[in-house]
Amino acid sequence: MANKSKTVKSNKEETPAKAGFAIPKENYKLILIGLGIIVLGFILMVGGGSDDPNVFKEEELFSFRRISLSSILVIFGFVFEVYAIMKKPKSDEPEK
Repeated sequence: MANKSKTVKSNKEETPAKAGFAIPKENYKLILIGLGIIVLGFILMVGGGSDDPNVFKEEELFSFRRISLSSILVIFGFVFEVYAIMKKPKSDEPEK
């Protein structure tokens, strides 16, 4: 019996791989902005303690800033980080 193997040819042209970093330079700027947003969210969570262990300041500990605003900022920062990593760079060459 003869071995009848099929060969599949690709219509796509192979392009040489570019040397460099996996993430473009402009994405690193966005990553740093996202990191700043996350750090700001955690800074807003800080505080609410008391020097006297017998005193409990409920309005200070459970404030809107510490519970809601800071959590929203941290979540937004992480979503922004995903966007910053996944964003494709703008190519200088027009598409054909």
